[in-house]
Amino acid sequence: MNHSRIYCILVVVLAVGWSLSFSALSVVSAQGLMDIEEPPFSYSDTVEDNRVSRLLEKIQAKELRLDFGKPRGHLESLLKALEIPVSSQTLVFSKTSMQVQHISRSNPRAIYFNDDTYVGWVRGSSLVEVSTADSKLGAAFYTVDMKPWRAKFVRSDYDCLGCHATSMTGGLPGHVIRSVSPFHDGGINAQFPSYVTSDSSPFAQRWGGWYVTGGHGSMQHMGNAFLRGNTLDLRRSGNVTDLEDRFDTTGYLLPTSDIAALMVLGHQTGVHNVFVKADFTVRKLEYDRALRQSEGQNVSEAEEAEHSMQIAQAATQVVSAILFCNEEPLTSPIKSSGEFVREFEARGPIDSKGRSLRQFDLQNRLFKYPCSFLVYTEAFDALQPTLRTEILTQLRSILTGDAAAEEYSHLDATTRAEMHEVLMETLTGYFSD
Repeated sequence: MNHSRIYCILVVVLAVGWSLSFSALSVVSAQGLMDIEEPPFSYSDTVEDNRVSRLLEKIQAKELRLDFGKPRGHLESLLKALEIPVSSQTLVFSKTSMQVQHISRSNPRAIYFNDDTYVGWVRGSSLVEVSTADSKLGAAFYTVDMKPWRAKFVRSDYDCLGCHATSMTGGLPGHVIRSVSPFHDGGINAQFPSYVTSDSSPFAQRWGGWYVTGGHGSMQHMGNAFLRGNTLDLRRSGNVTDLEDRFDTTGYLLPTSDIAALMVLGHQTGVHNVFVKADFTVRKLEYDRALRQSEGQNVSEAEEAEHSMQIAQAATQVVSAILFCNEEPLTSPIKSSGEFVREFEARGPIDSKGRSLRQFDLQNRLFKYPCSFLVYTEAFDALQPTLRTEILTQLRSILTGDAAAEEYSHLDATTRAEMHEVLMETLTGYFSD
């Protein structure tokens, strides 16, 4: 039987099952179970406020118009309106999207992204998938039906949460980069293990089902390869400079799927998920405490201490993520295949000495200063005030302390001092919170 057909059926079955049961979905947190359809989350009933919803408001108010052109419909106009660089293009050929019928090794899905928003486009399809970080929802999902006369936006909750609110995202609405073992046609072998790609992933387990362009020396990954029998054929998978000999790249904005962009994508999706888990945990803690107080119940000193400890624990998880505590070291240099590195670094902010958290290293690790650029995002600013204050308190303590604890031993004294100086100049509230 055709593997693509099997996988399409599997996706439909799983999606239906998840959609029917999602209202009962909950995750274990420090204080118990969280159901995202119950207060304080009420996912489906919450009005979104994010980059995409604000763009939609402008379109509806006729303050902005998306231009349509062949062969990509509204894609270029949409990317420009969302401030997403073309150089961020990565290509995934595994059938791990809602548009499995369009995706194959000869017709991969293109992913474009900035610090908070992701756009998925498939050549030959009129449907664009968009997701974004949202201060209340964690992650919000949309489809854009591209017609010559208009681009129709629809918020898509359960169609997307079937994959984007599972164990891969901590059970909460989030983003994930999957690494799978694909067949020749892009269908995946569900009997083989799949992995979540992040900055802590072993390099050899990254990007199965993705195209990867750029240099990585002797390190090996799963990209650019497909199964021959029960073995992933890696003979032509490494150090690929462009993809024009792999498939017809006509119609794509670039003929590449940049390795540096893929590495940033894996880092930021993982960190965003940590933000969501910590924020939802603290929101539930504070909601439950306020509910008890409104019912006239007293909160004991011991309970207050426990409350503070749980907030501190949630903050520690965020600090660990933004300081790359579990980052997988590079054993060979990385060489980008396009303009992504230059354009990403230019976005800053840059301090008075020309330093930035966006500066790449790509020799031994991803960034020169291993403190995530995501501290500058709306998602970080929107964390619960008690949580954000605790994160910044812990961060300052680590960067200004005489010696780093074992979990921060990857940061030498000079690096910590420089990161502190950069944050002092560039991150609002870093020292005053």
